[in-house]
Amino acid sequence: MEKLTAAHRTLPFDTWVHVVNLSNQKTVDVRITDRGPFIDGRIIDLSHAAAREIALIGPGVSEVRLEILSLPETRSRTSPSGLYAVQTGAFRDKANAERERARMEAKYGAARLVLREGNPSLWRLLVGAEKSEEDADALRLKILQDSGEKNTFVIRLDS
Repeated sequence: MEKLTAAHRTLPFDTWVHVVNLSNQKTVDVRITDRGPFIDGRIIDLSHAAAREIALIGPGVSEVRLEILSLPETRSRTSPSGLYAVQTGAFRDKANAERERARMEAKYGAARLVLREGNPSLWRLLVGAEKSEEDADALRLKILQDSGEKNTFVIRLDS
């Protein structure tokens, strides 16, 4: 919380990103250490320290520009390897989450639940295990077409 870190859905862990707050032009460099944000329309979730650096503590949300400064050494810069999935829901009740997981698994193959601790804790439903972000996005579009569920998004699954 008090380090210059951030959460991003797909960038590899240990990626360094330059973040510009477009409302005041303040900048901060952060390291990707977590997955998120899990709110539609948001692209990055800054730690408290990083948000303070660019004057986001009061407003909480602002339009920003991201520039990748560096990718981790273990990843190829031209084609980063990884594993991607589509988050199709988040549930407070595990039984409801498990029913939806079984339905998605029957229809799309791999599906699993991941507990996100918090207040309240949520069971996130992740569908697929795609080798590229493009393949995961194609799966997201298929789920959208089949079910009409608009609040799906691609996330990166790192080990």
